[in-house]
Amino acid sequence: MVVHSAAERVLAGLDPEQRAAVTAPAGPVCILAGAGTGKTRAVTSRIAHRALTGDISARHVLAVTFTARAAAEMRSRLTVLGVPGVQARTFHAAALRQVRYFAPRLLEGRAMPELLDSKVRVVTLAAAKVGLRTDRAAARDLAGEIEWAKSSLVEPGEYVVAAAKALRDTPHEPAKVAEVFAAYEKLKRGNGVIDFEDMLRAAVWGIEEHPDVAEQVRGQYRHFVVDEYQDVNPLQQRLLDAWLGGRDDLTVVGDASQTIYSFTGATSSYLVDFPRRHRTATVVRLVRDYRSTPQVVGLANAVISQARGTEARLRLELHGQRPAGPEPELRIFTDEAAEANAVAARCRVLIDGGTPAREIAVLFRINAQSEAYEKALTEAQVPYVVQGAERFFERPEVRQAMVALRAATRSIPGETPLPTAVVEGLSAVGWAPDAAPAGGAARERWEALAALVQLAEEYASTPEVLPIGEAAAVERPVTLGDFNDELARRAAQQHVPTVEGVTLASLHSAKGLEWDAVFLVGLAEGTLPTVYAKTAEQVEEERRLLYVGITRAREWLWLSYAAARSPGGRARRPSRFLPQLDRSGGGTERAGAGAAKRVERRRNQIVSCRICGATLLGGADRKLGRCPTCPSDLDEELYERLLDWRRRVAGAQKVPAYVVFTDATLTALAERKPGRAEELIAIAGIGPRKLGLYGDTVLALVGGASVDDVCPEKTFEIES
Repeated sequence: MVVHSAAERVLAGLDPEQRAAVTAPAGPVCILAGAGTGKTRAVTSRIAHRALTGDISARHVLAVTFTARAAAEMRSRLTVLGVPGVQARTFHAAALRQVRYFAPRLLEGRAMPELLDSKVRVVTLAAAKVGLRTDRAAARDLAGEIEWAKSSLVEPGEYVVAAAKALRDTPHEPAKVAEVFAAYEKLKRGNGVIDFEDMLRAAVWGIEEHPDVAEQVRGQYRHFVVDEYQDVNPLQQRLLDAWLGGRDDLTVVGDASQTIYSFTGATSSYLVDFPRRHRTATVVRLVRDYRSTPQVVGLANAVISQARGTEARLRLELHGQRPAGPEPELRIFTDEAAEANAVAARCRVLIDGGTPAREIAVLFRINAQSEAYEKALTEAQVPYVVQGAERFFERPEVRQAMVALRAATRSIPGETPLPTAVVEGLSAVGWAPDAAPAGGAARERWEALAALVQLAEEYASTPEVLPIGEAAAVERPVTLGDFNDELARRAAQQHVPTVEGVTLASLHSAKGLEWDAVFLVGLAEGTLPTVYAKTAEQVEEERRLLYVGITRAREWLWLSYAAARSPGGRARRPSRFLPQLDRSGGGTERAGAGAAKRVERRRNQIVSCRICGATLLGGADRKLGRCPTCPSDLDEELYERLLDWRRRVAGAQKVPAYVVFTDATLTALAERKPGRAEELIAIAGIGPRKLGLYGDTVLALVGGASVDDVCPEKTFEIES
């Protein structure tokens, strides 16, 4: 009775689709989960419900995902649900644990090879071996291409044909890349090191070629869950198949509309084909979005509704569940520097208004765009952190800390709790938990190392369960050596710990994250989609990138692009993926052809926000001369006098007040306080006719005159 009541509590609060996913029968289950639809809740509730009803044992579950953060979130939720002991790991972490455990058996007593934390150094040496000189950026591109090949189960001798079939945009001539690939493999073997793909292959080999290892692993792990299944590559699928060993107790969760890593070898084909591969599969669609406001959800739906191709077959239309919020803002700037400065200014306004810096993100298509925003945020005195391992793990203090932690494994006892061991190890580089500097660069260095300590605390929260037999398992705490392996994996996969500040991130690295306020910048043709997207499939992936970016926002969303890269530069068009938003700001124009042309000419005039510099699109915004969310400098006393004056004029003329001046025009007058006729006519809504009728009177009111002074017992008449 107690167990079943606990299981019922797991179901409490689930929506109908989530409940269907949780209570689906044992066997193959495919959960198609849109952004923000509660997929982590659904999948952890499914595991907990099955465990609490006695359908499965928690220690026989292996849940795999793609980031350590997502795995830690799974473990935390399962513990809260009363089901600790489930192994939730990344593919790489799960494989590494198994390879290390079985290494004495598989390697016949030889030491396990050292794991490379980065391919770049060895790739640079390999390129030199075949006569190819490379800088660091070129070596990274080659390393990425080798990673794609190995993840796709392509050998060096097969690379040229495979790259051609996959329409790869190779960093060098394919035959030369193949030479570098072969030299890289030879150098690794000669130096006794392996990379992360080798480690996954070793896990596959251990199961496929050693029946005793297969029996032990499959005896321990009998029920599998795979998150973000649209991101699985062929090598990871091969490992999953090895774990399963022909069994089908498998739950996969994914969203084909968030397939954005095909350049790494990831493919949504396993998700798309899941019902075909598993004829008895239960398929559940989660479409209720609990993350974003209906306004954000509506824009996301509008963008992805135009998708074409294989992934579009599983397209989900989301339904926002949150209260209404502000409409997404579309801003156009003269150049990229103006765009960056405006974003920084708005970040400053948001932070001053109470939004934590960590709840704001600036997302862009390519990492090179980061520099302009780093500069603008620094000048605006807005703290920021760049998402992506290269920036964090390449910091000198972090590199020194990682060296110190590796050295500490020789001097710190193995039974020392991991957080304590990390603190002791960091003392070698002068870091102490109670010695935070007051600010500046020294404070940034301290915070970076503090993030490593926090990461160690999170990593140590769940012990490892080792598969040693049918009836029992052994738990052991994670060690400093384990943590060093985790840091190497994170450095290789661009997964950094959280540091306080506005997040600057590429759209790729933002996947799986969310913020209260999101800026999507640089949305111009040639950037999104990139000029390198030449095929229809590549263009569709660029569309999905924008969709992922939009769905990162909980409440406030800004989309912008610069009309030119630099002042006076070549004009650019907005991204083809942006929907046709209402840019007039005021409904349908009912006018003849001549009036329509005059309206269009006026709309085509560039009017910029006098505060942030954005191009103003809406009619009301153009009248105000500022964005609706930029701070107002309204002179309230003047505004009240203008209202009183307009009321008297409208009464005398027996016309509605807006015929004299609209509220937006009065607000603009009270904010901008024009002193000359030239400044007055520059305000949208005041043309030559109204300048002649009211110009002198309005200037007198702005100058301080009272309404009684300018409105003696006098009747205002409209000229015929």
